[in-house]
Amino acid sequence: MSLTNSGPEAQDALFDDHMEHVPAALQRATMRMQFPPSYALVGVYRLFTDKLLYKPAWDKCRHATQRGAIVGGIWALLTFSIQRRFIELFLSNSPRITGLSRDDTVFGYKVPFSLYTYATIMILGSQVTYILRFFLSRNIRIARDRAWDQTVASRGKGPDFWQPYVEELQNPPQIDAETKLERWLGGWFTLFFVKRVLLSPFQVYPFVGMVVSAWFKAIGTSRSLHRRYFEAKKMTPQQVGVFIEERKWDYRIFGFTAALLENLPIIGLLFTVSNRVGAAMWAHDLEKRQHYVAEERKLGHEPASYSKTD
Repeated sequence: MSLTNSGPEAQDALFDDHMEHVPAALQRATMRMQFPPSYALVGVYRLFTDKLLYKPAWDKCRHATQRGAIVGGIWALLTFSIQRRFIELFLSNSPRITGLSRDDTVFGYKVPFSLYTYATIMILGSQVTYILRFFLSRNIRIARDRAWDQTVASRGKGPDFWQPYVEELQNPPQIDAETKLERWLGGWFTLFFVKRVLLSPFQVYPFVGMVVSAWFKAIGTSRSLHRRYFEAKKMTPQQVGVFIEERKWDYRIFGFTAALLENLPIIGLLFTVSNRVGAAMWAHDLEKRQHYVAEERKLGHEPASYSKTD
């Protein structure tokens, strides 16, 4: 049982009897898995403090970052006033849609800063992020993979650590296999439509657009972050679907936290690397749980419960 699966009642689960049956080597991992967002936050801490993580990533991305920053900075300086003027005209002339007015109020409430300037900075931030991503596209993918590998290596684990998938529940949830078209419609296309069309008006409100977008991206983000884990265990799409469904709220809240960090303009690119660190740490704990379940089944015992479906 986890906090995210069971809500406030899970606070009692920390002291439940089933912890008595969990081996000492697994108890700390079990405690960490009670709150999956902590992995994303610890991933940030480790990336910024562990030289073995941040130095290889920075060395790989240094020159591309410098080139992208120069181009993005020039673009921002040349277009800021033009974009601000355009945004001010558009938003102030659409008060029924945006709730904004020329006196910096939102639905009649005064805010302590210029919403037009804020909206311009957010839009420019997104544009500069795309410029940086263009220059970093290949190198940052390599940096992410290296961050995952180094995190796993720091735990002293090799390729043989990842063992075949073991079903942890006696009655696993039944899921329908999706076709490629359904995955496409429910994945990239839907996220693009939601983020670029439906959520565009929310970008003018402080942080609202980022939060809503992160919620829609939560499951997809967490699934992507654990792609290396599923590949290492050679799991089938059906097994991956069942595994995530059994922990859907764990995956959702972890993915929401990770996506929210990645949605931040410019600095969010750093968090795309730190999220790999956090995801690798969570995968390590999940795999320890898999080992425990496999050993208990060999002994003819039913393992102490950890997760449940809603």
